Amino acid sequence: MSPDRNPDPDPDLGTGAGPGRTRRRPAAAVLAARGWWWTLDYAYAAYWQLRGLLFPADPAPYLQAPRRDRPVLLIPGVYENWQFMHRIAELLHGAGHPVHVVSLLGYNRGEVPRMAALVSAYLEEADLRDVTIVAHSKGGLVGKRAMILPASAGRIRHMVAVNSPFAGSVYARLFLLPSIRAFSPRNGELRALAADLSVNHRITSVYSTFDPHIPGGSYLPGARNIQLDSAGHFRTLEDPALPGILLQALAEPDAQGN
Repeated sequence: MSPDRNPDPDPDLGTGAGPGRTRRRPAAAVLAARGWWWTLDYAYAAYWQLRGLLFPADPAPYLQAPRRDRPVLLIPGVYENWQFMHRIAELLHGAGHPVHVVSLLGYNRGEVPRMAALVSAYLEEADLRDVTIVAHSKGGLVGKRAMILPASAGRIRHMVAVNSPFAGSVYARLFLLPSIRAFSPRNGELRALAADLSVNHRITSVYSTFDPHIPGGSYLPGARNIQLDSAGHFRTLEDPALPGILLQALAEPDAQGN
């Protein structure tokens, strides 16, 4: 796990025999490894999607917990509902934190500004303060937007975003679905959100060594950036280092999360 550094743009580079020298892994080995990572990643996603569909859970029990001064709000990624982050809900609730979800987000397929407005409205309606957002993928964009909106800006103390496409993904333009094409680096809304650095110091961006959905990575200027040792876009949610990162963020004494 490597905190606060810009990730290596080519994770397939390995150290060479001498100081400062590097060598590339054989192309066949790289392709085989990435193929296996993709398989495991999609198997993980399929499992949690199917589980959420067949065994819908009630989020209400997670609202009751001792640490009411440090509530958590989960924001899943696109085509994910809150149950995709079920393990995180269990972890943080077990640590004493009330865990909130915005049911109106559904599978988070709407435009980022509209999803952020739903998050903002929920925070106001529930009168939540000192909230820590834990987000996955697109959820990080929604969370950052909510941190900027006047109605909810003062209610959010910090966000931990896991594998979020803060700078977009070059693969997005290959899709026909507007909900995916919105992640194109050329998207005006995404570019405007990336250009706003005002809340980045209150964000912890956590990302895997290799993300097949976000080849450019999730490094966020001005944020606390943590690169994990794992690979994948979805399976990062079960990386063994993630619980410690989340609990540390919630234990930080100041509103800056530093």
